[in-house]
Amino acid sequence: MIYSMTGYGKSVLQLPTKKITIELKSLNSKNLDLNARMPSIYREKELAIRKILADKLERGKVDFSIYVEATAEDTSTQINTPVVKQYMEQLKNVVNGNDIELLKMAVRFPDALNTVREEIDENEWQTIENEINNAINDLKNHRLDEGKALEHDFNNRVTIIENLLDQVITMDPDRIEGVRERLLKGVEDLKEKYDENRFEQELVYYIEKFDITEEKVRLKNHLNYFTESINSKDSNGKKLGFISQEMGREINTIGSKSNYAPMQQLVVQMKDELEKIKEQLLNVL
Repeated sequence: MIYSMTGYGKSVLQLPTKKITIELKSLNSKNLDLNARMPSIYREKELAIRKILADKLERGKVDFSIYVEATAEDTSTQINTPVVKQYMEQLKNVVNGNDIELLKMAVRFPDALNTVREEIDENEWQTIENEINNAINDLKNHRLDEGKALEHDFNNRVTIIENLLDQVITMDPDRIEGVRERLLKGVEDLKEKYDENRFEQELVYYIEKFDITEEKVRLKNHLNYFTESINSKDSNGKKLGFISQEMGREINTIGSKSNYAPMQQLVVQMKDELEKIKEQLLNVL
């Protein structure tokens, strides 16, 4: 079972005087890259939030946001009445105007408004923290759904590579025989006498250099291990990436040793499927 690093989670909390919306967006990244946006009142909880996200999301480029919308009369800003009145009295000595016009000017001056810093209510914060966990679970469910789609794609592409490998195995005897015939014809074209026993020894040595038996076996094992790892509980993108690198080494070696056009065409197709697997592995958690 695999999880994608791409996902979205959301949770909405309605409190008596405000509505709080928590959003999480996640994209692929080698490590946890967390960006947090929240009102200043909750800034003191940022480290605790980051720890929660790091423990539960592991990797990914994560955008975390808390939005607060006031739904009742609840404001931390108040008019500094004595200061505003003093400004208005001073303005009357400077300009002519009614009280409304003077008030409009006075409230724009420094200290006309007092902003009282809100303190976090711990009971309220506990409720918000629960909603953060709900948003995280929503994101993880989204990641799981995306992971199932990736798993389906991986299984299809591994099956294609396995089928191509079977074709390579089937044509391998013809390839070896073709190499033998080309070498023999080349020697005969020289029209020179040669020691047949020595030639046969050299031929066996030369053909052994083109033998791909070990590569075929190892590639088959890597394909099986890749499939097993996808279905395991500890499946992760880094582990699958290492296995795909080993698969690539065996495919490249088969291609370099094949010396046979039909087999090289199959190798190109295997490389193409493997590259698509590697691209998708970048999204796996």
